[in-house]
Amino acid sequence: MTIYIINPNSSQHVTQGIDRAIDPMRAASPVPITARTLAEGPPGIETQAHVDGVVGPMLAHCAALENQASAFVVACFSDPGLAALREQSSRPVLGIAEAAVLTAMTLGQRFGILSILRRSIPRHMRYFGAMGVMDRLAGDEPLELGVLELADETRTFERLKTVGTSLRDGAGADVLILGCAGMTAFRSDLETQLGIPVVEPCQAATAMAIGRVALQQTR
Repeated sequence: MTIYIINPNSSQHVTQGIDRAIDPMRAASPVPITARTLAEGPPGIETQAHVDGVVGPMLAHCAALENQASAFVVACFSDPGLAALREQSSRPVLGIAEAAVLTAMTLGQRFGILSILRRSIPRHMRYFGAMGVMDRLAGDEPLELGVLELADETRTFERLKTVGTSLRDGAGADVLILGCAGMTAFRSDLETQLGIPVVEPCQAATAMAIGRVALQQTR
């Protein structure tokens, strides 16, 4: 049995970053953890059309893994198909955005989101509104870098520092969330730079998946 982390975009670079980010957590997991790439997905999920378009292929991908799965993690900050996958699967299903927000609310009073693009923010607002957490949201500000542009680590970290400082000092965020699975490499350095907790969503969701699997083993 395996915890499967599904990257719904087709960028192997993003999947490799996810795999590195969660690698230290493997020692704490009662089952193996595998990160997978959805080959049918776009190179980056940046629009509502992208979000909607990956749901069918992702459901089919996960259905083929159902008998070997201990849990699924949907590794895109829009949590595409999360409700549908929970309906389809008998396994625990975690979305990285939902898990990151829930984790952030245990680390601070007001969380801030570091988004990739300004056009991502209305989509996030709809989701946070549905979650009922708008009163804990300090702000959501964009790097204005697409998913593939995040591979330029120097430029990305400079933008993360600038936008993170704005959320901390201007919006009053006391915990930050990296708003894309393509930002996995930066959590520790950004936390040190800004002096407040930073949540990496793939790690947050994987931790919850490990916990759910462990709880099941106590029956």
